[in-house]
Amino acid sequence: MNFIRAVDFRAVSPILFSLLFWLAPALPAASRGARVSPQAKLERQIDALLASPEAAQVHWGISVTTLDGRGVYAKNDAQLFAPASDAKLCTTAAALALLGPTATTATRILASQPMDTAGVLHGDLILQGNGDASLSGRVYPYHLHTERSDVPLATLEALADQVAQRGLRSVEGNIIGDDTAFPFERYGSGWVWDDLEWGYGAPISALTVNDNVVYLNVFPGAQPGDPVTALWNPDTAYYTVENTARTATAGAQPSLGVDRQPESKSVRIFGTVPAESTGVHLALAIKDPAEFAALAFRQMLAQRGVQVTGDAVARHRWSIDTSHFEAEQRVPVALPKTPPVAAPLAPANAAGTVLATHSSVPLLEDITVTNKASQNLHAELMLRLLGKQYGTDGSLAQGTRVIRQFLINAGVSPEDFFFYDGSGMSTQDVVTPRALTQLLRYAAAQPWGAEFRGTLPVGGVDGSLAGRFFHRPLQGHIFAKTGTLREVNSLSGYVVARSGRMLVFSILCNAHRPNVVDTTQTIDAIVAAIAAAN
Repeated sequence: MNFIRAVDFRAVSPILFSLLFWLAPALPAASRGARVSPQAKLERQIDALLASPEAAQVHWGISVTTLDGRGVYAKNDAQLFAPASDAKLCTTAAALALLGPTATTATRILASQPMDTAGVLHGDLILQGNGDASLSGRVYPYHLHTERSDVPLATLEALADQVAQRGLRSVEGNIIGDDTAFPFERYGSGWVWDDLEWGYGAPISALTVNDNVVYLNVFPGAQPGDPVTALWNPDTAYYTVENTARTATAGAQPSLGVDRQPESKSVRIFGTVPAESTGVHLALAIKDPAEFAALAFRQMLAQRGVQVTGDAVARHRWSIDTSHFEAEQRVPVALPKTPPVAAPLAPANAAGTVLATHSSVPLLEDITVTNKASQNLHAELMLRLLGKQYGTDGSLAQGTRVIRQFLINAGVSPEDFFFYDGSGMSTQDVVTPRALTQLLRYAAAQPWGAEFRGTLPVGGVDGSLAGRFFHRPLQGHIFAKTGTLREVNSLSGYVVARSGRMLVFSILCNAHRPNVVDTTQTIDAIVAAIAAAN
């Protein structure tokens, strides 16, 4: 299990940042009154920040330019770095440009045979996924922070209502969770196995429900020594629980362990939860989302009086692609200059009668969630939608192939990046800082550029930057994507400088110590210096 300690910089940062912003241009840059250009002053400031004992141990890559491409500052900007979630900039920009802001997908309920006059289906009921990321209790549109309804599977419940209203009374076959719209490739290449237990490492599936997570809520007993109570939300009998955890004395620190081995559907809970506490609340990844969706839907139908004689099963499409991943990704693909006019993306082919349909939110709304909340699964679904729309299928390789061609078309050197997923979870992803600033400059010049910038976290306002740059004058003037992955800390985006002009920057930090606090402060101080000096 990996945890990142949350730190509130409000007690120490505002004074430091304000001084940097207002006084940096006036700091003496050389002895004997020599006049130094603002760019040279900025270089000295950043070099001084990177020379601190903590920062000097770290590998830094920085690119800062104007919107028209003039260099402002560069350090190792042509070297390859692991980007972490800054990789989402490439995926979401490509999705917005190539699929369009209004693109939608549809989840369908299909009857494999016609119902008879008594409402009996002599066949299977198919829950067909097509890459919809919004089949959950998440509230759209995104506003400042993630909000969820009290019913995690509210949209699946609505589909069950539609089916019941069509007059279905009995299913004599199976409930099939069908995610064959994409090949059954649940994880990106280079994902770390101990991430796969948690919500941020949820598997990818064309049939995605509730971000492919279930919530585990562990509550203390009445007295120290009592067993704890473990409850699932949604309450679907998918995982079994081995619970040996006990209640600790009131006021003690929680010391709860949760373990699920790869490919297992058994969750082990151990350790302690303090009495009189609110308990421990965790998001666990679902092993097989299509199977889970079928099980949950079968349960919902039973609650509506629909009898099902068969089982809840998953239907997958296994990949038969034997191509070398790197070679396949490098094959050029023809991409349009503008997204298609037709907003709904074509669903997968399936024989049967459509009994119910759920349409996803417009793509722009989901890109906003993906960038502001750094939602890994949603980025991966966009990658596969791109691969399905413009490649040969919805595979990981074909999705990264489309991203690669998009970046090359945007003016990024083909040797400046290589991606093994769409979210940045892969430890094998690499990109140069100058590649990201080139992409950001390109995006700013496109008709969709303002919409794209609006999907990024805003400093001191929302998303993953709500607790950073909250002081004036930087608050509301930073639009950037954060990235954190073990020894990676990154920030890339746009900053409105004191002069009023907008600059593009990418700061990639690799090989830092496990505690990321010092590198985050250094990154933020660099951004403040950039804004003050320009």
